[in-house]
Amino acid sequence: MTRPAHQINLTIPVIETERLVLREPREADFPAMLAFNDSPRASFVGGGRDRQWVWRGLLANIGHWALRGHGFYSVDTHAGDFVGRVGVIFHDGWDEPELGWHLYDGFEGQGYCVEAARAAKADYHARLTPASLISYIDPANPKSEAVARRLGAAPEREKGFFDKTINVWRHTGPEALA
Repeated sequence: MTRPAHQINLTIPVIETERLVLREPREADFPAMLAFNDSPRASFVGGGRDRQWVWRGLLANIGHWALRGHGFYSVDTHAGDFVGRVGVIFHDGWDEPELGWHLYDGFEGQGYCVEAARAAKADYHARLTPASLISYIDPANPKSEAVARRLGAAPEREKGFFDKTINVWRHTGPEALA
């Protein structure tokens, strides 16, 4: 007996800021994700993996949106440049939902990461919960720490995370967005 196929209806908000568009992940994002994975920039987020691992990461992000109602946004400039991925993830084994960011080569130092992270955080709080968020940051990544500081986060504790010790940064709730 044939059963009807199950359909997953997935709506991912599109958020526009002054300079950016936070949108759904697309297959067209894959080449930039591969380039990021193969760059030194990805060393802090498990980069240097094989092509299939990156592909599964793209698919997992879409699944994260379907399962949890939040995930990484793909971030474009209004001109259409794909600058990175920013959003809230809560993978199996995470302590709490994490506000995370991956900014791609050539887009650093322009405030894109902070602008996108503020928008993703505000969306998460408005749609899902006012509970605070964390960010896992490798202490050898001062640029990511600077982003966290600009977002109002503060280091809270150390944690063994996969094969290294990282710092857990605490973000305040939506009351600090004003």
